[in-house]
Amino acid sequence: MTHVQDPKPPSGDETWQDEFDLASQLTPRQVVEELDKYIVGQLDAKKAVAVALRNRWRRRQVAADLRDEIAPKNIIMMGPTGVGKTEIARRLARLAGAPFLKIEASKFTEVGYVGRDVESMIRDLTEISVNMVKEEERDLVIEKAAAIAEDKVLDLLLPPPPKPAPRTEGDGEPVIITDDPETQAESYKRTREKFRVWLREGKFDQTEVEIKVPDRSSMPMLEVFSGGMEDMEINLKDMFGNMFPKKTKKKKVFVPEALDILEDEEADKLIDMEDVVDLALDRVEQAGIVFLDEIDKIGAGDKGHGPDVSREGVQRDLLPIVEGSNVSTKYGMVRTDHILFIAAGAFNVSKPSDLIPELQGRFPIRVELQSLTREDFVRILTEPRNALVKQYQAMMETEGLELVFPPEGIDEIARIAFEVNGKMENIGARRLHTIMERVLEEISFDAPNMKKKRVVIDAAFVRQRLEDIVKDQDLSKYIL
Repeated sequence: MTHVQDPKPPSGDETWQDEFDLASQLTPRQVVEELDKYIVGQLDAKKAVAVALRNRWRRRQVAADLRDEIAPKNIIMMGPTGVGKTEIARRLARLAGAPFLKIEASKFTEVGYVGRDVESMIRDLTEISVNMVKEEERDLVIEKAAAIAEDKVLDLLLPPPPKPAPRTEGDGEPVIITDDPETQAESYKRTREKFRVWLREGKFDQTEVEIKVPDRSSMPMLEVFSGGMEDMEINLKDMFGNMFPKKTKKKKVFVPEALDILEDEEADKLIDMEDVVDLALDRVEQAGIVFLDEIDKIGAGDKGHGPDVSREGVQRDLLPIVEGSNVSTKYGMVRTDHILFIAAGAFNVSKPSDLIPELQGRFPIRVELQSLTREDFVRILTEPRNALVKQYQAMMETEGLELVFPPEGIDEIARIAFEVNGKMENIGARRLHTIMERVLEEISFDAPNMKKKRVVIDAAFVRQRLEDIVKDQDLSKYIL
C-alpha cells in the first residue's frame, strides 16, 4: 500500500508525531480498501468514515487561524443490528491509531438523576488515550528496562562481593593476606557473565528469588456508593493514594516471574508520565473517536412508553459535548471541539428527526446501512481476514483436526442464516455465530478424541445438523 506524501506542516502546527499521523494520510479510497478486508459491503458507510478520517489530515494542512474553525462532520449510521456499524467505527479507529470509545447512549441519564452523566465518556476516552500512549512509550523503553531487570536478578542470584574494610596502621590486629581486589573483581565479573548466559538459557527458571512487590493489602480502601459518583470515587482514590507512602513486602517468586515484575517496574520508572499525559490529551482532542450506539433509544419516537429517564434531557446534556466544550478529567481539561462522534441506531421506532433539532444539526452526515443478503453471508463467512470459517479452522487445527468447508456447505449455512433472520428477529451477521456453533457443536466437543482427523462440512452435513430445528418454529426460536 502506498502512502500519500506528507507535505510540510504549516507554521504553528501542533507537532504531533509523524508516525501517528500516517494513517490519516491514506486516501479515502485506500481507507475503504483497508475496511474491505474486514467488513463486507456497506460502501456508503465506509466512504463516509473514510472522508471523515481524511478531513482530519486536510484540516492540519490549512493555515493555523482557520484550522480551529473547521469542525468535524459527525455521522449517524442507520441500520438493523449486526450489519457492521460498530465494526466500521472500530476498524477505522484501529487504522488511525486513534483513541476509541464505544458506549451506549441509553446508559446516560440527565444530570440530577442517578446514573452516568454524558461527560463520563470523555473521561473514559482520555483514560484510553493515556493507556495507549503509555503502551507506546513502554515499547520504546522495554529493552532498557529488561536489561536493568536482568542485572537486578543477577544481583539476587550472585550478590556482589563485600568491599574489604579499610584498615589503618596501628590497629594491632593481624592482617590476613587475601586475593588482590582487582583479581576478585575480575573473577566476579567472569562468573556473573556465565550466570547471565545461564539465565538467558533458562537454567534458573526453577530457582526462587526474593524480591520486593507492592503491598496491596496496606493500600487505603475508598469506596463511594452513591449512584453516578464513579468519577469522584476514582479521583478520591488517586488523591488519598498519593498521600500515603507506598508500602512493599518481600515475596519469593521463580526467576521468570521476577524478571517480568522487575521489568514492569523499571519500564514505569523510565516513562515520563508528564509527556505521556500531554501527548494523550492532544491525541484525544485532535483524533479521538466516540461511537455512540443506540442513539435512537434517546429519541422520542415511542412517545415515552416504557422506562424513560428524561431522554430529551440526555440529548441536551449531550449537545454541548458534541458542539465543543471543556470537560474536566483527572489528567486536565479536554476540549471536545474536534473529537469525531459517530452515532448509530436501528431507528426502527424513532427517526433521526425525533432528536432535538440542535443535536440533529451536529450530525450532518446520515448513512443508511443495508440489511444483509444471502450472498453477503457467503462473503462474510469466507472473505474477511477474520472470517468465521477461518476462525473455526484455526481453532480445530490446535486439536490436529482439519475442517474442510466446500462451497456448497458454506452456501447452505448462509441460506439457513438468511431464512432464520427472515422468519424471526433479524440480527444480521450475528446469526452466523449461532448457526456455526450449532453445526460444529459435536465436533468441538469430540475433537480431542476423534480418530478421523479430517471432517468435511458439506451441505448434507449442515442440513443434518439444522434441518429439523429450522422446520420447528418454536424450537428454532430458542436454539437459533
